[in-house]
Order: sequence, then C-alpha cells, then structure tokens
Amino acid sequence: MTPKVFDLLIRNGLIVTEERIFKGDIGVCNGKFAEISEKIGADASAETEIDATGMHILPGVIDSHVHADDPGRTEWETFAHVTRSLAAGGVTSFFDMPLNSIPYTNDALAFKAKKEVADQKCVIDYALLGGVTPDNLEYIKELKASGAIGFKGFLCFSGIAEYGYLDDEDLFSAMEKIAEVNSVLMLHAENATITTRLSRKAQLENRLSIRDYVSTRPVACEITSVQKALSMAEVTKCKTHIVHVSSGEVADVVTRAKARGTDVTVETCPQYLSLTVDDFERIGMLGKCAPPLRDAHHVESLWECIKNGEIDTVGSDHSPSPPEAKLLIDGKNIFTIFGGMSMAQSTLNVMLEEGYFKRNIPLETIVKVTSANPARRFGLYPQKGSIDIGSDADFVLVDLNDSFTLQKEDLYYLHQQSPFAGKIFRGKIKTTAVRGHIVYDQGQFKEDFRGKMI
Repeated sequence: MTPKVFDLLIRNGLIVTEERIFKGDIGVCNGKFAEISEKIGADASAETEIDATGMHILPGVIDSHVHADDPGRTEWETFAHVTRSLAAGGVTSFFDMPLNSIPYTNDALAFKAKKEVADQKCVIDYALLGGVTPDNLEYIKELKASGAIGFKGFLCFSGIAEYGYLDDEDLFSAMEKIAEVNSVLMLHAENATITTRLSRKAQLENRLSIRDYVSTRPVACEITSVQKALSMAEVTKCKTHIVHVSSGEVADVVTRAKARGTDVTVETCPQYLSLTVDDFERIGMLGKCAPPLRDAHHVESLWECIKNGEIDTVGSDHSPSPPEAKLLIDGKNIFTIFGGMSMAQSTLNVMLEEGYFKRNIPLETIVKVTSANPARRFGLYPQKGSIDIGSDADFVLVDLNDSFTLQKEDLYYLHQQSPFAGKIFRGKIKTTAVRGHIVYDQGQFKEDFRGKMI
C-alpha cells in the first residue's frame, strides 16, 4: 500500500468537537481535513508535522462581531492589526461590521472598496456585513449580491454620527427587505428613547460617574428593544441575530420568541461574561461599552444561559479607538467618551479561564458557541466551524496546562490597550491555522499568507 502523504499532519492531539473529545491524528490536504482518526499510520508523511501531545485541537474560532475600522479610520484600527490579534487569539474567520469605516459599508461601491483592502491585509478569512440605516435601505439587495453575509442595524445611537439608527418604520422596512434576500439582520437592541432621555437627564444634573452612566442604560432598555424587534421579526419572517446581550434576562426574551417559532439567535461577548461594574470603576474608560457592564449576578445569569443552550454565539464586539478617545479631559464627561472595547485577542482565553476552569463549562460547549453555531447561523457550516472530513482545516492548538499573564506588549492591536491587561489566563493558544496554513505559532506570524472572503 502506498504511504499516505499530507500537506500537514498533526499527531497525538486531543480533538474537541461540539459532541465529544477524543485522542487522535489529523491529516490535511489542499486546505481541507482529509483524515481524522485515532491513529494515522506511522508510514504517513507530510510537508509539516506537528506533535500535539498534551494539547487540545479546537475548531478555529469564528468571531462574528468585529469592527476593523478599515478603510477610512485607520488611526483607530486596521485589518492588518486586528487579524493578527484575532489569529493570536485562536480566531480563523471573522465578520467585519459595516461601521466604523469611512464610508460605512452602505452600498456595493463601499463594499467593493472594503473588500479590496481586506484582501490585501487580512491574515485570516473574513466576511463583510452590509450596513442598515435609514439612508441606505434601497441598497440592501445590491449589498447581498456583492457578498454581504448579513446586515447590521442599530435601534439607538450607534456612536458614529453618520450611521443612523432605525425607528419603527425603518426597522420594519429593513426586515422586509432582508427577508426578501434571505439574509440575517444583526441588531444592536437598546431603546433609543430610554437611553437618550436618561443620559440627557443625568448630564443636566451633573451625574457623571461610571455608575451614573450604567444607570442610563438599564437591562430594561435592552428588553423593551428586543421585544419590539422580535415582534416585527415574527411578522416579516426576517432572520434576526440579537447581539451583545448583557444579561440572562435579555436572553430569556429571545428564548421565549424561539419557542413561538421566531427565527432568532442571540450573542453575548467576553466582556459581559467576565467583567462587572466594579471592574469598570477599577479600569476606567477602557471599560466603557454599550450595553454597559453589569453587576455580578448578570454575569452569572449569562453563564447559566450558556450552560442551558440559550446563548447561541459569543463574539468579541471588538470596537477599538485611539487612547485619546478614552480620556476624561478638557471638560469631557463619561457620556461623551467613545463606548467600545478592544477585545478581539481575548475571546477564547476568556471562555477557557472564566468558563472551562472557573465554571466547569465543557470544552464541547465552548466549541459550539464560538465556532459551530456562528457557522450555522450564517450559512458557513460545515465548511467552517467543524473538524470534519472535507471541512476547511481551520483549527487552534491550546495547551490547557500552560498559563500566562496578558501584558500590553502582547497585544497586536493598533493601540495596545485592553481591560484584561495584567490578567492571568489558564490555557495558552499555541498555534492557529487557516485552511491548513499555520498563520500564528507562538508569537510568530506567516506574513505571506492572506485570508479570503467567505
């Protein structure tokens, strides 16, 4: 029998799928998983061979919520920086949000311009979302035809002046149009009236502390907005994905809608699974985001939802900014500070430290919410999100016996800032591969590899 020849051969790893963990070998050919078995024969060979003894092999993370800011706001973040950060964090594919680039991804021309930059700079695979604002509803069909994997809309001020939010009539129209092209609407669901009125009142009364800011965006603000959106989704039959929920109370609303037959899924983020208002007060403006960080019982409620299968996906909502946008200077108050966090590099580390080690969340569940479910929701499964024969060979090697302290110098963002700087994480990401190409290996990148649009 002719010995088997692979492009890449991984031996003796602990392979993690959403169903089970087993020890085995993996052979990769032409960017795909070609063989997965308990033992590939000793006579098999490969151009590259990895001994994964003692390490876990997970499907690459699919981060479906990233703001790369490129093109147009390259002083905030770039595709080159953020994709290196993602690769170092075990991410093999990501979805770029239509804001904060200039112009936002509002039509086919803007989509094409963003794709050209992404093709040049991304070191992992990517997808692009189209924008949904009151000004571009007529372009939804052409954005879908251009390759948009979904659409992103806001039900309150987005933080970017040119990216308007959807009122009730706009939302209904957007849902009708997105349903027509059989796509998915990602929604930032906070009630615009509540956030505007409460924040204005707080500023007039000179209540400008961190807890004052949090109080202007209560959990009820998310709940009322989600309820309205899901009522419209039921009528329009628009597939809807509620992003960055900050409490299990919000996820419960989505769970009830699912039971009624609504085609809806829900995302949370690593910051809501690990940081509280107390942490916000400790770290300062690097902890400002919207929805805001909550009290500890909301953190635990989200983990319960992950255990129960009520949270579908976990995405970073990486939304960086220059350091000066986070400073309380020149009379600025907390309400005028940019609300976004740099998170892209830490999603899997948070899931391992806070989930697997601290709360006994199975690795299979972590794989489901970070890889398999995002792929399913956006029509990529089993090409992505799976370790299976014929799937793209996207994977990450993790040593659960190794730990590290995250230092600013370890971050690959354009601006080396993170609310997790100084935090000890158990479970170290060693190697990340995209379509069988090792793009990150213990601090080193394969600089000649480029990701492609999926």
